[in-house]
Amino acid sequence: MCRAKDDLAAASVDVSKGREVLPANVKPVHYSLTLEPDFEKFTYEGEVVIDLEVKEDTTSIALNTLDLDIHSTRISAGGNEITSSPKLAYNEDAQVTTIAFDKSISAGSKAQLVQTFTGQLNDKMAGFYRSSYKHNGTTKYLATTQMEPTDARRAFPCFDEPALKAEYTITLIADKHLTCLSNMDQVSEKKVESKIGAGEKKAVTFRKTPLMSSYLLAFIVGELNCVETNDFRVPVRVFATPDKDIEHGRFSVDLAAKTLDFYEKTFDSKFPLPKMDMVAIPDFSAGAMENWGLITYRVVDVLFDPKTSGASTKERIAEVVQHELAHQWFGNLVTMDFWEGLWLNEGFATWMSWYSCDRFYPEWKVWQSYVTDTLQGALSLDSLRSSHPIEVPVKRADEINQIFDAISYSKGSCVLRMISKYLGEETFMEGIRQYLKKHAYGNTKTEDLWAALSDASGKPVEKIMDIWTKNVGYPVVTVTEDAGSNTLKVKQNRFLRTADVKPEEDKTLFPVFLGLRTKNGVDENLTLSEREQEFKVQDTDFFKLNADHSGIYRTLYSPSRLEKLGKAATEGLLSVEDRAGMIADAGALASSGYGKTSGILSLVKSFHSEPEFVVWSELLSRISTIRSAWVFEPEATRNALKSFQRSLISSQAHNKGWNFAPDEDHIQAQFKALLFGSAGLAGDEKIIEAAKDMFAKFQGGDRSAIHPNIRGSVYAIVLRNGGQDEYDAILQEYQTANDADERNTALRSLGRVNTAELIERSLALPLSDQVKGQDVYLPLAGLRNEAQGIDALWRWMTSNWEAIEKKCPPGLTMLSSVVQMCTSGFTTEAQLKEVQTWFEGRSTKGFDRALEQSYDSVRAKAKWLARDQGDVEAWLQKEGFLGPEGGKL
Repeated sequence: MCRAKDDLAAASVDVSKGREVLPANVKPVHYSLTLEPDFEKFTYEGEVVIDLEVKEDTTSIALNTLDLDIHSTRISAGGNEITSSPKLAYNEDAQVTTIAFDKSISAGSKAQLVQTFTGQLNDKMAGFYRSSYKHNGTTKYLATTQMEPTDARRAFPCFDEPALKAEYTITLIADKHLTCLSNMDQVSEKKVESKIGAGEKKAVTFRKTPLMSSYLLAFIVGELNCVETNDFRVPVRVFATPDKDIEHGRFSVDLAAKTLDFYEKTFDSKFPLPKMDMVAIPDFSAGAMENWGLITYRVVDVLFDPKTSGASTKERIAEVVQHELAHQWFGNLVTMDFWEGLWLNEGFATWMSWYSCDRFYPEWKVWQSYVTDTLQGALSLDSLRSSHPIEVPVKRADEINQIFDAISYSKGSCVLRMISKYLGEETFMEGIRQYLKKHAYGNTKTEDLWAALSDASGKPVEKIMDIWTKNVGYPVVTVTEDAGSNTLKVKQNRFLRTADVKPEEDKTLFPVFLGLRTKNGVDENLTLSEREQEFKVQDTDFFKLNADHSGIYRTLYSPSRLEKLGKAATEGLLSVEDRAGMIADAGALASSGYGKTSGILSLVKSFHSEPEFVVWSELLSRISTIRSAWVFEPEATRNALKSFQRSLISSQAHNKGWNFAPDEDHIQAQFKALLFGSAGLAGDEKIIEAAKDMFAKFQGGDRSAIHPNIRGSVYAIVLRNGGQDEYDAILQEYQTANDADERNTALRSLGRVNTAELIERSLALPLSDQVKGQDVYLPLAGLRNEAQGIDALWRWMTSNWEAIEKKCPPGLTMLSSVVQMCTSGFTTEAQLKEVQTWFEGRSTKGFDRALEQSYDSVRAKAKWLARDQGDVEAWLQKEGFLGPEGGKL
């Protein structure tokens, strides 16, 4: 392949819309793609035949390619070959091959492009790649795909943009004993001679796909077993490699059949494909990928063994399965026009997974945890200056991976939850049905969704919601009250965690749905649309804004009102979501200088008798946030904060206990696990001894000694309070356990060590052959809990940068995660300067957004400490957790 960057290559992209996209002179209509993987050389041979519509008179065709060796190129039109020797040029930066020919093809005609090529079955988890597993002591491989967002071009020459939909006919050539899968069902199989000199093989051809985007194409070749259900009107199957117990796919396959039926009825739209396959892939960079009719998953996100996995794993699998199945309509049937509309796919699938989970498992109370999970994740990231709008303009391929984050997923879904509350759930769903019907097999922009919701509701949805999707950030709503006139004065300003909003950053006025809760119920009709407004209430004895926290904002009350709300919580006047959200708001505002940290510590203490799991989850999250900011402070202060955590939680943990009945309530199981782990890691001696006892029995061969709900906590506690023996035992568990959840738990726990020698052992793992590329972050995450680990992470990253880049290529998502883990734990301006200096002169392409978010996070903590170091020490002394001279009491 020619890699020259000449004038021809430079002209291969269209930047008229502020994006680098392919020229519009031709449009793909149909691909016939044949591939034969070689598991010896880790390559594959391919031929692609692309039928084209010619939109403009042209003497060139540009399409996307990456890491492909093109051997031959033929172009024909009207049944005649245009040229036998076209000129090829490659624009490496744009990942575009341009084919030039002398004879012009006229607009309105049909053309055909045929290319043969060799690709790499790479180990980057992108394009057409190899994934490995061990079975009966032998390493085996399967070939699988990950095309989103821009890696179809890595698999075969194509027009790799979501709006350039086409039909696909796939043929896979493989050994007879291997399973071949693609988006559609198989229509033929015949014997063929191998192109790689391996004798006779089978050629499996699949039914032609509907019109679809290139990033949704998928194909797999390997040894696979399956479990199937016929409970839906088309077959639903889960596949896994032979080293896995395929019956562990039973939960997912049954759930998928029920979910597809539910979605068909909810959307009033038939699932249009002849089957639905879901495959557990041993090496997978994301959690799952919604390929139409052939969803791929991390093993741990689709296979479930109730004997070895706990309640939280089951809930995670249910959410992931229902998220990917929602994509079959929202993303696959109707697709965003370009990647700035990614939120249309991910925000809706996230919202829909919670909506359907709530219908299937109402006892899980997922809308409660939505407030502490999805909403807080969105608000946390969006409180940084380096955040981005939900609809973020992306120009180049290397920018796209960085927007698969909590803004596109979590904030996007929160916007949909907010609008569904505003319109009413059934009206919202009617708008969704109209949207899917009108745009089936097409591409849309955000305004198309707003138009459908406006038509269904008769409300000006676009006018209201565009402000939320096109602008970065969200407001803090300050409430002052005049009891004499029963008036609330409400004011909005941009909220930043760094507490340094500039006037030019505070010009957006959001339509804020106030959701005013009083003793008479909730008034959903009040909207703050100006900078400042006044609202009359019946009385100011009891009120709370943002009922159930479906609005995207923080609420700042006066200290006296916050105290009254704490009292109202104990009197049952606030919902679970209200209580959890109020604590989250108070904590975030205190950390940003809108109040004192002593205030949130007092508020947390006042909730000591709180009965609900979700509220406790948020309480402990806020303590954890404070401890993370104070992680480099004097040991006495750190121990005092830990002592406060124990005082708050130990009696609760002891009362709940850590034994689990076979039919344990789903929420209570997670509640017990939360309390046990939090108290134990805060130094509760009774729980430490219990963990050591369980672990000793486990080491002695009793696999049931540690319940799956608390396995990770037991590992972390014994590592924190043990040494080499415990480390070796947990490392061996990672190396030998068959179940992916068990292995992940062990690997994640190995970051909980606190001696220099064991920290170094854990840091040797990510770049070793023991740890797959998909899991490099697992042993790193736990090291961020202690100052010693944070320092060690930074030294490890800077000492091993080239090896890290090799294992986690900059164009893919994993490097962003690793960089954030190794930089965001710092808390001082001096540490921040060291990180910035190290990256000066180095390319940050592919993770620059993540790095800026780390910088913002460190700045925020540094400012917080400068404001409130003395305040926290004084509170800890007053409450008896810290001696008058800073010593521990």
